[in-house]
Amino acid sequence: MKQAAPGRPKDLEKRAAILQAGKRLFPRQGFDGTSMDAIANEAGVSKLTVYSHFNDKETLFKEVIQAKCEEQLPAELFLADLKGPIRGQLQTIARAFFNLIASEEAISLHRMMTAQTQQSAKLAQMFWEAGPKRLQDSFEAFLLAEIAGGQLDIPDPRRATGQFFCLLKGELHARMSFGCCEPYTERDVDEHIDATVDLFLRAYAPR
Repeated sequence: MKQAAPGRPKDLEKRAAILQAGKRLFPRQGFDGTSMDAIANEAGVSKLTVYSHFNDKETLFKEVIQAKCEEQLPAELFLADLKGPIRGQLQTIARAFFNLIASEEAISLHRMMTAQTQQSAKLAQMFWEAGPKRLQDSFEAFLLAEIAGGQLDIPDPRRATGQFFCLLKGELHARMSFGCCEPYTERDVDEHIDATVDLFLRAYAPR
């Protein structure tokens, strides 16, 4: 049996350490305030190692956003279970999404990207494609499977996808972004998610 090339697990460990360093530093220091030297120091690797895994800071940033989204909302979360209740599946996706956007790191990144947009349209586009667009594509595929299985009746799945995520953000996420949100409880989140899913199903349940 062919053995794995020497050093490969170590390389994967270094790549993971670099991504973890990016997850910590980009939200805390911003894109411009985070250097590749700082990433290397935080990850405990050389700057050359960082560049060997990621060609430039923009590529690293994109990979960090993608990794964070996949960590919170893995691909299997969007696999349609046509034998199970659609409401439960929507609630699971909704809670994972809300937990992601309500995290301190995500709020910091949201503020950073809002301020960064005027300076770098390219960076904004990279963020969109690595994070929000990937999640929307996954959720739209989920909706299409549920529509085919007779669980939903949606004439425009793409529009419904945007509506679902916008409803989940709601006023609460806006207040968090502005920094004027009072502490909320787990019950507050449960009620917000339940109300969102119920509204979505009232709009798109089979007639």
